[in-house]
Amino acid sequence: MGGIKVVGLEELQKKLKQNVRMEDVKKVVRHNGAEMQAKAQQNAPVDTGTLKRSIGLEIADGGMSAEVEPMAEYAPYVELGTRFMEAQPYLKPAFEEQSKEFRKDMQKLVK
Repeated sequence: MGGIKVVGLEELQKKLKQNVRMEDVKKVVRHNGAEMQAKAQQNAPVDTGTLKRSIGLEIADGGMSAEVEPMAEYAPYVELGTRFMEAQPYLKPAFEEQSKEFRKDMQKLVK
């Protein structure tokens, strides 16, 4: 499934270093990653439960990024659909909802 890349991360890190403890940023990243994972799992359609259980969370870049990704081989087909099956998005809605919360949490840090 493709990843989502935040453009300007280095610039953001420089600004944050001036005003915020990096450990606080890492806590926000971990918290929001876990929240997104939970939302994606809640949204995932359940037949056998394999897709829901396959949605994992990985903290990367020294704690500066969280990656939520389903590992089930058929995960993209459920999210995006096929010509035989309608899409059942579970990951994108979780991302869109959580990204708003992430922005709010980051704004609180820089105030």
